[in-house]
Amino acid sequence: MNKVKSIIKDWALIFSMLAGIFGFLLLDAMHLPADVRGMLLESTHILQPILIFTMLFLTFCKISFAELRLTGWHLWLILFQGGLFLGIAFLLMSMPQSGLRVILEGAMLCLICPTATAGAVITRKLGGNAASITTYTIIINLLTALLVPAMVPLVHPAAGVGFVESGIKIMSKVFPLLLLPLITALILRRFAPKVRERLATKSEWSFYLWIVALALALAVTTHSVVRSNVDLWTQLGLVVVSLVCCVGQFAFGRRMGRKYGDAVTAGQSLGQKNTVLAIWMGYSFFTPITALVGGFYSIWHNIINSAQLYRHDHPHHDHALHRGNPEIREEGPQAR
Repeated sequence: MNKVKSIIKDWALIFSMLAGIFGFLLLDAMHLPADVRGMLLESTHILQPILIFTMLFLTFCKISFAELRLTGWHLWLILFQGGLFLGIAFLLMSMPQSGLRVILEGAMLCLICPTATAGAVITRKLGGNAASITTYTIIINLLTALLVPAMVPLVHPAAGVGFVESGIKIMSKVFPLLLLPLITALILRRFAPKVRERLATKSEWSFYLWIVALALALAVTTHSVVRSNVDLWTQLGLVVVSLVCCVGQFAFGRRMGRKYGDAVTAGQSLGQKNTVLAIWMGYSFFTPITALVGGFYSIWHNIINSAQLYRHDHPHHDHALHRGNPEIREEGPQAR
């Protein structure tokens, strides 16, 4: 029984993705009435923002602001994410009829998407610095809340809606989702510290909420794939761009973090994304097809996370590989 529990724990993220994919396929095969299918899809779209808010809120309740510190790699990662996002945005604005529009918009989502709400949990499990990734999570949430409303209306204008109106509409959705959890946690810290302390002890719940949110996100992605009439090459393009962005961000994060003695934390900060938010942003501000990139990214980064967790928990299985690749032995400051 303990062995079964260990396997489930090690591969929980993979099981979650499979549950989302096959859960949708099972429901689809049941040929439910159209109104029931519509109700389930609408419920998922309502539940996703609630889960995102709750996960962020629990994470911020756990924060000890005295432990938060800016480091050099924070700046490099912000410049990387914001710079590439703006670069692709200006490229699309200069080529409004580009046949690669959907793929480039997908790359924008992969790059600007904030760090996963369960990032601190995974980082702690891998021996990284939870305070540093939490600091970066706050910074990148602020940057995303500013850049997305400012640039998306220019890159993907809504028909019949002006820039200002579209920006305000996007801001009204993004700000509460990304900033209100932090503000709420700060209010509780000031006026209801005992409530905040009790919630802080439940911060591990964000990991399990993430598993539920991940299953829903993959169900939505599978729905979009099955119902999509977009050509296969565009979908394959989104698969490739999500893979390149995922591997590239993990690699760049680890490289920059290594310079500051914190490769694990920086790698997770940049590579581990709030893909539920990416799917939601794609569906809300671009197109359901663009949202597929968040689902594909979710697959890649959770495969990487599952492999890292397994390797960290079973180091004896990886002894030869560790000797051959010093980078794999690197851990964050907490582990050292």
